[in-house]
Amino acid sequence: MKTRLLIVDDDPEITSALARGLALHGYEAQTENRADRALLRLQKDSFSGAVIDVMLGADSGLDLVRSARSQGINLPILMLSALSDVEHRAAGLEAGADDYVVKPFSFDELVARLRVQERRAGQQRPMPAMLDQGTRILSCETGQVALTEREFSLLDLLLRDPGTPLSRGDIFDCLWAAEGSGNENVVDVYIGYLRKKLSERDFGFEIRTIRNKGFCLDGAVPRRDAT
Repeated sequence: MKTRLLIVDDDPEITSALARGLALHGYEAQTENRADRALLRLQKDSFSGAVIDVMLGADSGLDLVRSARSQGINLPILMLSALSDVEHRAAGLEAGADDYVVKPFSFDELVARLRVQERRAGQQRPMPAMLDQGTRILSCETGQVALTEREFSLLDLLLRDPGTPLSRGDIFDCLWAAEGSGNENVVDVYIGYLRKKLSERDFGFEIRTIRNKGFCLDGAVPRRDAT
């Protein structure tokens, strides 16, 4: 099976050339030219890596990488840029990229760097946790925990947009308001219950409290399994 990559560049000629060149080295490359669409693809599709240009027209490849990492997307990312200054390379790595390739480059160099990152990913990054929607069991390589119906609903709600904070009021409205009783303090209670269960194993993610904004997931968020 070919390794699937996402190439993100605002120039269709460049993405087409990269896709053709990488195909000769055994990769299946998909392309996007806008950051918002690329982020959706990274969220929903199964890729083994991404090659992202720093400049995406009106968008920023650095912002795309930051958004991907904040949502727990932990596949290898290589950034491309004509900017070779140390400051620019550092900015790409600080945004969350695994490597930074300066244009012009050879395909042999690009492929070699991709393969290095793939090996490192296989050695260092554990498989994401799995959330079984039928049994409400959250599992990882070291074990599992069973969630109550309410804990599952809370985690499922946070998973809809992992990197975006949900306010206490929004969570209450989604999960408790229809019952016509209680108050928003119940949200803190169940956040505490869920955090306690997440602490029992290394699931690779946590619930963060963002001051004056609410709660969000941080890390390699779990995949959903409907079986």
